[in-house]
Amino acid sequence: MPRTITLALAVTAAVSGSAWAETAPVLAPRSDLVSVYRLAVENNAELAAARAQFEAIRETVPQARAGLLPNLRAGAELSDTRTQVDTSAGVRTLSRSGTVYQATLSQPIFRADRWFQLQAAEAISEQAALEYSAAEQNLILQSAQAYFAVLQAQDNLAAVKAEEAAFKRQLDQANERFEVGLSDRTDTLEAQAGFDTARANRILAERQVADALQALETLTNRTHLALEGIEHSLPVLAPAPNDATAWVDTATRQNLNLLAVNQAVNAAGETLRQYRAGHAPTLDAVASYRKGDNDSMGFANSGMADALPGYPRYNGNVEQGSIGLQLNIPIYSGGLTSSQSRQAFHQLTEAEQRRESLRRQVVENTRNLHRAVNTDIEQVQARRQSIVSSQSALEATEVGYEVGTRNIVDVLDTQRRLYAAVRNYNNARYDYILDNLRLKQAAGTLNPGDLEDLARYLKPDYDPDRDFLPPDFPKH
Repeated sequence: MPRTITLALAVTAAVSGSAWAETAPVLAPRSDLVSVYRLAVENNAELAAARAQFEAIRETVPQARAGLLPNLRAGAELSDTRTQVDTSAGVRTLSRSGTVYQATLSQPIFRADRWFQLQAAEAISEQAALEYSAAEQNLILQSAQAYFAVLQAQDNLAAVKAEEAAFKRQLDQANERFEVGLSDRTDTLEAQAGFDTARANRILAERQVADALQALETLTNRTHLALEGIEHSLPVLAPAPNDATAWVDTATRQNLNLLAVNQAVNAAGETLRQYRAGHAPTLDAVASYRKGDNDSMGFANSGMADALPGYPRYNGNVEQGSIGLQLNIPIYSGGLTSSQSRQAFHQLTEAEQRRESLRRQVVENTRNLHRAVNTDIEQVQARRQSIVSSQSALEATEVGYEVGTRNIVDVLDTQRRLYAAVRNYNNARYDYILDNLRLKQAAGTLNPGDLEDLARYLKPDYDPDRDFLPPDFPKH
């Protein structure tokens, strides 16, 4: 009596015979894509470090601006000086002590180097802001990759378990045929080998699921017991617009890493101007005020006048104020300014070359990802049809095996191809989803709304053992 093993029967056996499926917590809280992303934003250490780096770099702007703003200093000086003087009457010791209070106000009037330093600091701050935005955007992709890596591993595990169940039924059938003399021992050994291989693959697939869940936990700092799965009804559509050149144009204008490196070039250019301005004169307005007793201010005291005839006598406090302009003309600094200018010029050249290298890479990645998305669309359609074809081939091979025109090896090979087609189909689905997100990231348009769009096709009660195939497949 023929015992044709259909894919639907294998799936049913895998679900009913799987201890994991029986013990899966039906009421366990399920994480969805958007909540995973929010947890990543709140708990991701790399994003927190990028934020701190951005906050640190932006402080260079007020630091550079301070060089163009007024500078006010105040202080006090307390001194006690003893002086020995040789006189005709002998050696006399004079004491001089007191306190001086002073304040100095300076305002840069012409400081070209500091102005260019401020421009460079603003460019560096803008670069840091863009790099932080790129880190936020990258976290969107990381969250999706980690989330769908779990779903992909679970779907592959479900397919492997279904394959193991199918090989187990094939082994049971081979044993029955051997017992009644319809086949030799070779068929049983071949079936046993196929079953053992499927069992080993299932153990490996279980580890891959655990690894994917661990990676998701590392990203979000939370344990996820179950995830909402993606429905097979997710539209598989071409990118809009389906024109690689349009995507490249958008990427060259909006790619965050490319925009950041543009600011790095601007900062290097301003730094070059800053060092070249080291040859320019500087002009500052300076005002000062001092107050103290005559000793501390340097005026003669009565003791000195008594000891030294002709020395002016003056007692009491002294106030002194001044205001003026200070002009500084650099003439020679040992070659430092020229060397710094040459160094800044080479750093500008380096930044420009790095920008060109990144621009080419962005163009290449955008074109490749656009091509990949279109390839993924064809792959999903072809892999889906491949399952149907492999299912029909398996049924025909098993019929041939029953009538003696095919052997057990043919049956096992056809089963392997069937379940390989199932895994390839699911892999193509997830490749399509992630390549779409990568294309948007390359173009600089990726945002949390893209995850929300995907979340509309998540199935809250998704069960990999039941849903790793489209719902219409078990009917074939």
